[in-house]
Amino acid sequence: MPFSVPAALRSPRTRTLAVCAALVVALLAVAALAPLPVSIVEPGLTADVLGANKGTQVITITGTKVRKTSGQLRMTTIAATQPDADIHLNDVLDAWFATDRAAMPRDAVYPTGGTVKEIEKHNQAEMTQSQDAATAAALKHLGLSSSDVRVSLHLADVGGPSAGLMFTLGIVDKIDGNGSGGDLTAGRRIAGTGTITAAGAVGAVGGVSLKTQAARRDGATVFLVPKDECADAEAELPAGLRLVPVTTLDGAISALRALDGSGGKVPSC
Repeated sequence: MPFSVPAALRSPRTRTLAVCAALVVALLAVAALAPLPVSIVEPGLTADVLGANKGTQVITITGTKVRKTSGQLRMTTIAATQPDADIHLNDVLDAWFATDRAAMPRDAVYPTGGTVKEIEKHNQAEMTQSQDAATAAALKHLGLSSSDVRVSLHLADVGGPSAGLMFTLGIVDKIDGNGSGGDLTAGRRIAGTGTITAAGAVGAVGGVSLKTQAARRDGATVFLVPKDECADAEAELPAGLRLVPVTTLDGAISALRALDGSGGKVPSC
């Protein structure tokens, strides 16, 4: 059917703007439908490293006396969409306005390249390295030799290095005497995150604002956070959860002693 062109569209400039606007609309439509290299993350599980996980003790120690502990030392995680999941613009927008979810670059959550099984294998290798470093750091702090004391760490369905600090504190707390100085938790539920080196240095991990939510959900009142990530941890800090920044294993232990009133000042973000 014939139709007349509105006068406003007869000028070349106006026609150009109209074409550009149509292109922008088309691009936005494509962007809304196209998968993005993003993962959606949310608070994940927490586990008490002093206790059992799925029926198996997380920390088993032989070759030295082990004491019965009180309280909890909870490692924390984030849960992420699968590396091969299709994430779209609307998913990112939903996460943007939520406090219990976040959108993160996929390569910040998973190693680039590889199949899902290869990524799982990589994460498990990082967990194993973290456990080895945790054992070395704890035994060094206690003045014990790995040739005499054997430590076994088991945590099902969790990968990556971010439980290193909590593993280390759990080993120290379980071993009786030898400079451990008594109960680290004083009956509290202590949660935290952070990598660990064999020398006892605590490193940043990412996702701390979601981990604090997981910690408070599961009853923790204190959260040990790598000092460099204080600002992120404070961003969505749940009520009733106290942040304690740490940079080293010795510093974390001193902070826990101070919380128990054994002297010293409890650091804060």
